[in-house]
Amino acid sequence: MSVINVLPLNLRNKIAAGEVVERPASVVKEFIENSIDAKSTRISIDIMRAGKKLIRVSDNGTGMDREDALLAFERYATSKLREEKDLINISTMGFRGEALSSIAAVSKVRLTTALTLDSLGTCIEIIGGDIKEIKDCTATGTTIEVKDLFFNTPARRKFLKSDTTENYHISDTVTRIAVSHPHIGFVLRMDGDEVLHLPEASSHRERLMQIYGKEFCDNLLENNPQDNLTGVRAFLGNSANLRNNKNNQFIFINDRPVRDQSISYAVYRGYEGLIPKEKHPVFFLFLELDPEKVDFNVHPAKREVRFADKNSIFNLVLNAVKAAVRNQMIIEGPETAGTIEGTIEGSIVGNGQHSYNSGLSSSYPGSFSSVQSNVAEQHLDYSGFIEKIPFLYLGDTIIAVAGRSGLTLIDYHAAHERVNYELLLKSSSTISFRLLFPAQVKLQGSEYRVILENLGVLKELGLEVEDFGHDTVIVRALPEMLRDTDLNSLMSDVSASLINEARPLGDEKIASMDSSKKAIAARMACHKSIRGKEVPDSARIAELIKALDATDSPNTCPHGRPTRISITLDDIKKMFRK
Repeated sequence: MSVINVLPLNLRNKIAAGEVVERPASVVKEFIENSIDAKSTRISIDIMRAGKKLIRVSDNGTGMDREDALLAFERYATSKLREEKDLINISTMGFRGEALSSIAAVSKVRLTTALTLDSLGTCIEIIGGDIKEIKDCTATGTTIEVKDLFFNTPARRKFLKSDTTENYHISDTVTRIAVSHPHIGFVLRMDGDEVLHLPEASSHRERLMQIYGKEFCDNLLENNPQDNLTGVRAFLGNSANLRNNKNNQFIFINDRPVRDQSISYAVYRGYEGLIPKEKHPVFFLFLELDPEKVDFNVHPAKREVRFADKNSIFNLVLNAVKAAVRNQMIIEGPETAGTIEGTIEGSIVGNGQHSYNSGLSSSYPGSFSSVQSNVAEQHLDYSGFIEKIPFLYLGDTIIAVAGRSGLTLIDYHAAHERVNYELLLKSSSTISFRLLFPAQVKLQGSEYRVILENLGVLKELGLEVEDFGHDTVIVRALPEMLRDTDLNSLMSDVSASLINEARPLGDEKIASMDSSKKAIAARMACHKSIRGKEVPDSARIAELIKALDATDSPNTCPHGRPTRISITLDDIKKMFRK
């Protein structure tokens, strides 16, 4: 008896849905791409319960007749390809023919569609992949609804994240597609609230201004429009538009949003030497490439691509970024807060620009790889130093401090993060600084919503924020330690921490709020912690070590990295085989 079975069609479609439909945002993406291919100029998206209850996408595109509407739900049915050679000349957003059949297999679908010049349309209802009804109806363009996504695959539904997280991914998906298609108007509504309303725009810059606001766009550098012969249009953040995270980094190839590490690396290479290494640039890259030289058929969700000549694309982007950035960007040089008084036996050995390498191999017996990082057991004594602590600067944010019983390596950025983090969490220590002129901060739709959902948590941390409408908030007060910080960057980081920390439905609300508070405090603490370009003097190091010792968890930063590693004299003797 044969042990190999041919799977039934419905099961095959459910398996395919596992690849194509990762989350509600995947459904939104597929539907919008079909609307774009149908030459739509207006697309409306309605979402209920983060897409778990309802996803509806309506357009004014060309629509379908009854025969095509039925064929559209067959697996591998597509109007985008005719023969094999078309696969290496993709000029449409969709082409694989898997999406509709996969989505229909795990949801309840209703499609109404009509050809542009027809008054009579077709309505089809499908539940779990089975057609339940076909009838005539009036329709304009195409409207497709998905209800109860994953209703017949509860294991998949269980792995969906909280409504906040899923809404973020939907909003991000719509934003990315809208950025690359300025000539199309988009409306996104979530639970009845209009989150995004974008009229048709005449250019990419106008679309960016619609989404992010004038102030954001004023800080974007643009490569010369005459350079479009190179196939790259770039909008790049200047020194006032840097971030602590990689949000607002977009790559589009032939109007398709993609991810590609080599292109991202080319952008960072273009900024090399112009921005601090802990900062990240904002960028929007639009590449127009010969379809025969780029393969979109790499990933089921079409997020990744493969190039015929990867090096030429890398150089193309690198040169475009350099041309836009080098002559327009004013960058401040590295600063130091004081001279480095790095000493051994009291002698000065560095000025902040020198680095030190032990030269020890990790395989050598007794080398640094064998040193324990648990300083609770190997605490070194600095008590002989009261106002100043001499140290040796090793590079980045690492210093070496000699104690009475050995040596301590300290990451002063991580140590300062721990101090600031605990100050923020202790409400009695979080003193708010009220702004004389409250500041308006424009956010992305997803960032705006998650901030409004957590105003109480922010206030507990000394950050007073109010809704101003139209994806804008007003910051009235912030923790004293953050009084001079960049508010745009701060609010972007706070929203990112909330989105990343969002928990699945069913978790205890109090636990979630406490976790969110800690995540926000960790991001906020990073903003005013000493960074690599700022090397503190010995008096400030003494103050930092004293404050670190007073914290509840002095050995790690809020992100779990060590703040200090102790090497006792016995450890050092072993390295020298004594």
